[in-house]
Amino acid sequence: MQYRKDEKSGNKLSVLGFGCMRFPRAFGVIDMKKTSAMVREAVDRGVNYFDTAWIYPGSEEALGAALAEHGLRDKVYIASKLPVIVCKKSEDFDRYFLQSLERLKTDRIDYYLMHMLTDINSWEKLKNWGIEDWIRQKKESGALRQAGFSFHGARDDFLAILSGYDWDFCQIQYNYSDENYQAGRTGLKAAAEKGIPVIIMEPLLGGRLIDNLPKAAREAFKKADPAPSLADWGLNWLWNQAEVTVILSGMSGMEQLQENIGLTEKARAGSLSPASLAVFDEVKRIFNSSRKVNCTACAYCMPCPQQVNIPGCFAAYNTSFAFSLIEGLKQYVASTGAATLTHHMAGLCIKCGKCEKHCPQNIKVSAALDDVKRRLEPFWVRAALSIFRSMTGRAPQTQQELK
Repeated sequence: MQYRKDEKSGNKLSVLGFGCMRFPRAFGVIDMKKTSAMVREAVDRGVNYFDTAWIYPGSEEALGAALAEHGLRDKVYIASKLPVIVCKKSEDFDRYFLQSLERLKTDRIDYYLMHMLTDINSWEKLKNWGIEDWIRQKKESGALRQAGFSFHGARDDFLAILSGYDWDFCQIQYNYSDENYQAGRTGLKAAAEKGIPVIIMEPLLGGRLIDNLPKAAREAFKKADPAPSLADWGLNWLWNQAEVTVILSGMSGMEQLQENIGLTEKARAGSLSPASLAVFDEVKRIFNSSRKVNCTACAYCMPCPQQVNIPGCFAAYNTSFAFSLIEGLKQYVASTGAATLTHHMAGLCIKCGKCEKHCPQNIKVSAALDDVKRRLEPFWVRAALSIFRSMTGRAPQTQQELK
């Protein structure tokens, strides 16, 4: 196992982290026998970073039980998350944090994240509720060691949040299929320049860069070198970058765990040859050939006067064709904050034309956003999101917000 140093705390973190959202299940319930065995195997093989969240059904309880069963708590760093999306007042901070401690059977959380911040407004809201003082108090008590955030939104919002607090670490979605999606490479480098660890989620898009990879992309990898697996290609593209600290893998079986641990032996920054890196350029060309909107995520169109996340909308739209409609919808909801009141969906566009004056690709942005709305905002999606906002206290208050 390779380790990379968290310069803020001095902790040495395993380059492979265990993403606990996808613990093995049987009939919809976490299989504790398999989960416990996997946790023990992971720790024995050097994995020391385990990522869970209050909002992952049964995950915190399962991780806490497995660590307690084998007496492993002091050998690992636990990362969990405040469910920002369901917080309605400052008192909720303690409510959810204490529940996480109880579920995890521990007196501290080593890495605690503000879960799924989508824009600077989501962070400002927490600040207005006193989150900074709350974090300080929890740190002083020793119950919370490192404070960070996970991000799903536009690049500029990531940079604003990053500069808006003295963070200890951050977590972003990042992989070779679209290195400019959300925070992207720009965000990765900005965080690293601040000296904070960057944790990578969805390094293989939940397995879709293996199971749903276009045939031409598979052939490109095989032609370059038939030996590495698709997982090997994807994970090593990330480990090759010194700014990446930990890659989270949502492993749901022992075989997958052992394969990924084996790959860490080569997990060194700068280890990929120019020839290997050139393969990714070819694979990206294949992905780009399936794009419906030729957006490069340069963000010259931003900020939108109506707060539409234009690059995020187009990235999700393209994903819906390159992979699947469901994957595109998931990406769309995440990158536009569609489940929150202050969302940034394509339907907010009023066709003012400001964005089109700045687009170096000469994209007819307004028309393209109409296409996004038709594909990713069908009536049943809008209805489901409206119901969810109502349930979480975020019901739209104006006709414009209902679009």
